[in-house]
Amino acid sequence: MYKPNLPKYELTKEGLTQRQKELEQLVKDREEAVVDLSKARAMGDLSENGYYKAARAKLSFIDSQIRKLQIILKYSVIIQHRDNNQVSLGSKVKISDGKHEREFEIVGKLEADPLQNRISNYSPIGKALLSKKVGDTILVNTPSGNIEYKILQIN
Repeated sequence: MYKPNLPKYELTKEGLTQRQKELEQLVKDREEAVVDLSKARAMGDLSENGYYKAARAKLSFIDSQIRKLQIILKYSVIIQHRDNNQVSLGSKVKISDGKHEREFEIVGKLEADPLQNRISNYSPIGKALLSKKVGDTILVNTPSGNIEYKILQIN
């Protein structure tokens, strides 16, 4: 029997909780959107009713977001950093290029937020850091050239 490749969404516990809260909020928003759509239908001619079209589009958007989150939650895998000796998903890593120190948390692609120093394991730096140890150096290819970083600390 053929089994398609099922998606796998790597999330931290906090990320999973956040997605669950988003889903709960969308379910509440959906109830309001259904009421709005009912009001718009009651106004009569649907072909020229902008309120109806907007309400229908809003409900459609909410439904698609709910489906998306349900799939993410169904196929999510909780990541837990287990080893402070080696960089893995969930690790907080301090690195230095010799001039500046930076600290990153390695997370799955759905939780990546470079402005919050949360980088994906698919990003150039995240990919280079995986499986490395304190004291190791990595070479990251950037648009401005290659940059060498030394791993100072893993939490």
